[in-house]
Amino acid sequence: MSATVRKFPAKADNVCFGCGGANAAGMKLEFEANTETGRITGRFKIAKDFQGSMGMLNGGIIATLLDEAMGKVCKLSDVRAVTADLSVKYLKPVQVEQEIVVEAFQVKRDGRDMYHESTISDASGKVLARATGRFVVINPADFAKRDS
Repeated sequence: MSATVRKFPAKADNVCFGCGGANAAGMKLEFEANTETGRITGRFKIAKDFQGSMGMLNGGIIATLLDEAMGKVCKLSDVRAVTADLSVKYLKPVQVEQEIVVEAFQVKRDGRDMYHESTISDASGKVLARATGRFVVINPADFAKRDS
């Protein structure tokens, strides 16, 4: 039996800095999921616009990539969740315009808490950064804008 692939495109009506298509300054990240393994994957070459110094990605951008991938893992459970904790380990520099693979998966779930891990690897598979995160399931209606 072959795995089902679920795509997460940068939607034109989403203003999210990481994965939205409606943010002119955003990254417009797109991911796909292997629903059999529960792994999220994104393949990117991040532009110079997101560098720190010396042609390396800014640390916040690295954290964004890892967080966005883990956030997509929540969608495999058909829930909306927000990042509650994020821990990043920067192992090797990530160069701009370098081919990278960002992967994420769920480690466990405890009620509303979802625990995920993610990595950034280069084209040869060397892990450059890794993260763990705790995501809390929310009711989107509780966060909708309301007239005062």
